[in-house]
Amino acid sequence: MPVFGGVVFDLDGVLVDSEHLWDRARRELVAERGGTWRDDATHAMMGMSAPEWSRYVHEELGVDLAPTAISTAVVERLDRLYRERLPLLPRARETVIAAAERWPLGLASSANREIIDLVLELAELDACFDATVSSEEVAHGKPAPDVYLEAARRLRVAPTECAAVEDSTNGLRSAAAAGMTVVAIPNEAFPPSEDSLQLATAVIHSLDELIPVLE
Repeated sequence: MPVFGGVVFDLDGVLVDSEHLWDRARRELVAERGGTWRDDATHAMMGMSAPEWSRYVHEELGVDLAPTAISTAVVERLDRLYRERLPLLPRARETVIAAAERWPLGLASSANREIIDLVLELAELDACFDATVSSEEVAHGKPAPDVYLEAARRLRVAPTECAAVEDSTNGLRSAAAAGMTVVAIPNEAFPPSEDSLQLATAVIHSLDELIPVLE
């Protein structure tokens, strides 16, 4: 592994076990508003920014609310669930704290800004990150590289000098397209495609393995 000037984490599936909660919140909203859930909807929305997935729910799944209202409704559901119990993955907090002692840290997430800030506050990790970016703050969500490029810009570190930690197909493609060294920690519930895993320099199976791999 090269010497890194920064490490950029994904949030959902890497630090919090949350993909199923996003899925549940969206499914419930679609059912309540008379829409129709499609078999490929979950995978289609993984990595999309808030404007992108809320527009998808409106246009493709038939929810009779404006995309901004859809996004707000889903975020409110996630907020309640996270305040009841934050689904941190094993060793997430310890890994972030240890990494922050070694490198400047960024976070590049498809989650809404409100959710990013809430997770880091509840986990007491906000002070560990030098830069956090929601894909709603850039032009395109994952698999486009925008969110990772912006994280590197805010860290003031060249993307090629950053490591990225990702779990999903679109996330792996996004980080690789940004020119970062990619460490994959495959999501067990929503496993990444084999071709996206080929973009990773290392594949690990728990956060315990991350620091040794990066060093």
